[in-house]
Amino acid sequence: MSVELVIKSSPNEVTIAILHSGKLVELHKEKSNNNFSVGDIYLGKVKKIMPGLNATFVNVGYEKDAFLHYLDLGPKFKSFSKYTRGVTGGKFNRPDLDFKLEPEIEKTGKIEQTLKSNQNILVQIAKEPISTKGPRLSSEISLAGRYLVLVPFSDKVSVSQKIKNSEEKDRLKRLIQSIKPKGFGVIVRTVAQDKKVADLHADMSSLIDRWTLCYKKLRNAHAPKKVLGELNRTSALLRDILNKDFSKIHVDDEVLYNELKIYLQEIAPDKEDIVKHFVGNVSIFENFGIEKQIKTSFGKNVTLKTGVYLIIEHTEALHVIDVNSGQRGKRKDKTQEENALEVNLEAAEEVARQLRLRDMGGIIVVDFIDLKEAANRKLLFEKMKEFMKDDRAKHNILPPSKFGLIQITRQRVRPEMDIKTAEKCPCCKGDGEVHSTILLVDELEGNLRYLAKQNKNKNIRVNAHPYVEAFINKKTGGSFFNPTSLRKDWQKKYNKTIEVFPTTSYGLLEYNFIDEKGEKIHL
Repeated sequence: MSVELVIKSSPNEVTIAILHSGKLVELHKEKSNNNFSVGDIYLGKVKKIMPGLNATFVNVGYEKDAFLHYLDLGPKFKSFSKYTRGVTGGKFNRPDLDFKLEPEIEKTGKIEQTLKSNQNILVQIAKEPISTKGPRLSSEISLAGRYLVLVPFSDKVSVSQKIKNSEEKDRLKRLIQSIKPKGFGVIVRTVAQDKKVADLHADMSSLIDRWTLCYKKLRNAHAPKKVLGELNRTSALLRDILNKDFSKIHVDDEVLYNELKIYLQEIAPDKEDIVKHFVGNVSIFENFGIEKQIKTSFGKNVTLKTGVYLIIEHTEALHVIDVNSGQRGKRKDKTQEENALEVNLEAAEEVARQLRLRDMGGIIVVDFIDLKEAANRKLLFEKMKEFMKDDRAKHNILPPSKFGLIQITRQRVRPEMDIKTAEKCPCCKGDGEVHSTILLVDELEGNLRYLAKQNKNKNIRVNAHPYVEAFINKKTGGSFFNPTSLRKDWQKKYNKTIEVFPTTSYGLLEYNFIDEKGEKIHL
């Protein structure tokens, strides 16, 4: 499987698309003025303590105060607090943590006994502002690198559970223990497996340099102030997901192209050449077919090529996905149970993709088609877990209930990706909307494909708006003596004689299939 990153840049934002074998699986947007990204570190000021919630609101400069729960203070909060007071007050003149640590706070403690109003605290953005809520904070500061995560005020070295080889785990632990500075803990990431000492040491040095920068900006700082920013979204994605499967990174902005080249030189010199500067007469997303995939993948209804479709409804923290068999459910060569299982497995793969693509969080309830056999329900559950194994967001999947529902919880740290796909109706003078016109021909071909399989007649007639008819019959290539068109391509693909006629009484997006008696065919 090849993985490509396609990056579209504009003055106000950068949009990043991740493609797996040409299929869009993730879409990220980063505002150029976003000062509250996950991972940013701030010097904040405690505003209002809420004993009933065992939490406090903290001013970090956002229009709404950020939220900090007692459980997110972290066991080493007193040491962080001592360090913050010492650096901002000028008592600590070195970035190292070689001093006596304070006792850990109690897990069952009270917020009012730990914090007081107007106190300065060092915090990190755990969740970006979502809807009407301000950022969610944590005082368990960590700095993520390519191979390691640096955790101040902790001596523990942890190795990713995804590294299964016990000898490799021991090697990494011994190595990190020998190079890490005093007062810091380290989490070894999965990508560190089999890496050389020089690579890990360079990553450690880079993280220590970032902590030193944090110390310098914290000196004599006044809250609220941003003291250390996370990498931009593009670089953070590369740091977290770059692997041997990456084949190309396409970017349409020369400045960003040069930045990525420099960043890759630092974290993966062997991958530097995969960055390509895109120059063309069309949008980079148009060139790689991403715009069309966005139109087909967002919106209330998502239809797959086989006719299976999903209906996706949203509330603030709950998402409901209904699975419908569509044309696939009308197949007569298989039993109802076999059809249902086939539809559910296909839908499960698309559900997993939709969760990543839209970055849906909270509770997701998927209403699959009922399966009578326990073995089939178990297979669906196992496949659902398999399809979601590449999802980096923390998630939990429950087995199908007796009603055929699968419940999923998925972590949300950023606002959900919401893209409007409906367009203003060209036939309406008011505020009427229709589905995206770019999808019309795909929808028409999907119905044509189904009809060609079901219909034993050799002829299929389509009545459509004159503009649509002209587009389908238009000569698009081939030789001078044998020009081709979309209609001829369909004839060859489905082995049918297809005729498309203009009908002036139809709306732009209206079409019908007509049988040999001149009557409308109901799909």
